[in-house]
Amino acid sequence: MLFSSFALDTDLHRAVQTLGHTDTTDVQTQVIPLMLSGVDGIALAPTGSGKTLSFALPLLQRVIQHRQQQATLAQQPNRTTQALILVPTRELSAQIAQVFTALCDTLSTDKRAAPKVLALFGGVSLNPQMMALRGGADIVVATPGRLLDLVDNHALQLGHVAQLVLDEADRLMDASFSDELTRVLALLPAQRQTWLFSATWTKAVEGLSASQLRDPARVTLTHVDSDQPDILQRAIHINTDQRTSALRQLIKANGWKQVLVFVASKYNAEHLAEKLYLKKIYATPFHGGLTQGQRTERLAEFKDGRWDVLITTDLAARGIDIHDLPAVVNYDLPRSPNDYTHRIGRTARAGKSGVAVSFITPDTAPHFALIEKRHQLSLPRETLEGFPYTPPVMAPAHTDISAPDLDAARGGAGGIKGSRLSKKDKARAAAKLAGTGDIKRG
Repeated sequence: MLFSSFALDTDLHRAVQTLGHTDTTDVQTQVIPLMLSGVDGIALAPTGSGKTLSFALPLLQRVIQHRQQQATLAQQPNRTTQALILVPTRELSAQIAQVFTALCDTLSTDKRAAPKVLALFGGVSLNPQMMALRGGADIVVATPGRLLDLVDNHALQLGHVAQLVLDEADRLMDASFSDELTRVLALLPAQRQTWLFSATWTKAVEGLSASQLRDPARVTLTHVDSDQPDILQRAIHINTDQRTSALRQLIKANGWKQVLVFVASKYNAEHLAEKLYLKKIYATPFHGGLTQGQRTERLAEFKDGRWDVLITTDLAARGIDIHDLPAVVNYDLPRSPNDYTHRIGRTARAGKSGVAVSFITPDTAPHFALIEKRHQLSLPRETLEGFPYTPPVMAPAHTDISAPDLDAARGGAGGIKGSRLSKKDKARAAAKLAGTGDIKRG
């Protein structure tokens, strides 16, 4: 479908054409007319499927119409915030605002008449953002915490918001954001249009939809077409202590010049980046412990090709758009199966192809099986030449000790989120294990 088919302002049609957009993706084809009609809605679509433009155009259309109505009534133009986009990360806030700004820059020769868009997020000084809000802003893209800071400092009012978009809605419902999100929602007008966008569906998102949306339309895209990610997913069996060497071999053998590597913690990011750098692979860490200035600088340098490898936590699983990123590696598996989708979605964007590699160690094999089950995958297991794999030790067939009992006796839960046993269960399993003389303790 062509963008010219939508009932958009002439200036918006020209802006889209100027930016090189002609044909719509599936999510844009379905979402744009629904948002233009004014209904609430939910859009579930893979990362890289064009969600941002699908809500950017209807929101800009509403703002343009508002400004035109003011002119018709000879009212003094004002910039009350008409549209609010809430996001979970600073990087996603900046990225979405860039899309809006690119469209707005082509709308009118009179920049004072064009919609004003601001990205508001923490990690930087509050005062410059307060200054930027003087005179108002038509569209605000914000993280919940910084938005509340600005409201509390009387720099921003939300009483005129007519359209609300929650991007990465599942993440916004995490425990770290839920209280802030509840506060923001309480500040908004009851009569508004609300849309939730996400790549994954959770019970928390379902609850949010039930409480905030009125007879919502639903757009669900789970298949892969020519406009959605073309990702080759690989699952490689590897021993835990061989992962760094295996990563180096994969980078060199495939000639990857840009690789995004996911690890479980800030420490792992720093440690792995240092080990790779000592082996003449230009790697740098990227995590929440860095200042916003450091994060912005390192991400920009990686995009420019000054670093070959970016070692990151799940901070970069959302809101990072890197054109032509050939590969993503799960050095450590994501704790939540849902985050697997967001991680691998950093490659194969904008119609490109890419590869997503997951290292499966003996300890994490059960967790990856859960990830496969959640996403209806069945990936063949590979091994790398020169890296013999040691399968996990299984209990002998004649013992009556189950795998969960063995794992509990060793003090673990197989790495699967939400599977931890009680102390009583672990003690019972340990007692059973102690009574079986032919099973070696792990």
